[in-house]
Amino acid sequence: MYTASLSRTRPRVLPELLLVTALYFLYRLGRLLANGNVTEAFANADRVWRWERAVHLPDEASVQSLLLHGELPQKAANVFYSSVHFPAMIVFLLWMFYRHPAHYVWVRRTLTLLTGAALVLHLAFPLAPPRMIPAFGLVDTGHVVGPSPYGKVDTEGMANQFAAMPSLHVGWALVIAIGLIAAGRSRWRWLWLAHPALTLFVVVATANHYWLDAIVASLLLAGALLIVRRPEAVETVTPFRRRVRAPRPEPDDA
Repeated sequence: MYTASLSRTRPRVLPELLLVTALYFLYRLGRLLANGNVTEAFANADRVWRWERAVHLPDEASVQSLLLHGELPQKAANVFYSSVHFPAMIVFLLWMFYRHPAHYVWVRRTLTLLTGAALVLHLAFPLAPPRMIPAFGLVDTGHVVGPSPYGKVDTEGMANQFAAMPSLHVGWALVIAIGLIAAGRSRWRWLWLAHPALTLFVVVATANHYWLDAIVASLLLAGALLIVRRPEAVETVTPFRRRVRAPRPEPDDA
């Protein structure tokens, strides 16, 4: 099915920009409200560590050991953790908005549900990341090698270091991969799954998250995808694409 114009399915720019901006500030406010409960965050870290060992999940230290052979891999992982999360989501949303508007609305609704549910869990279950717990035997690669997006523990700042559960780094990376796979047609589109796989490795190897943080983020995203209806497949025609009609056969004078 062809549509005459992309404007039939693409939201208007200004209202969409205002909506996304409002959602961003609500996200930042939610993280600020979730900050401050240091004692509970460290107690929950011990619980999560014991739960993971009880179900025989791999020790996060075994993953981190792959980075500790030199400063270069540690620095590369730290840069990825600090620099890719938000820019990748912004580029992804812009791409979906302009190239796949129907899927953009689906992605934005899914992302809103996922992030909202994550903020509720941040409030209910503050969690210190494994890099803060010396007993776990993990290295804070951000502070040792750099760069690190965090300074000292600051319960008044906007960067909530106790919002480890769930990992929105992993959750958002999965949204990007799923959105691009759903909207794409190439047989190579499944390679986008490398993005959340690499993100999972980085957040665990840099000791910013537990395995369970990623598992919970995946479950929340699965719930959001069940709630938000996926758009029907619609083929759009860009201004540079036209259907070519076969020429009519000329009448035979004979």
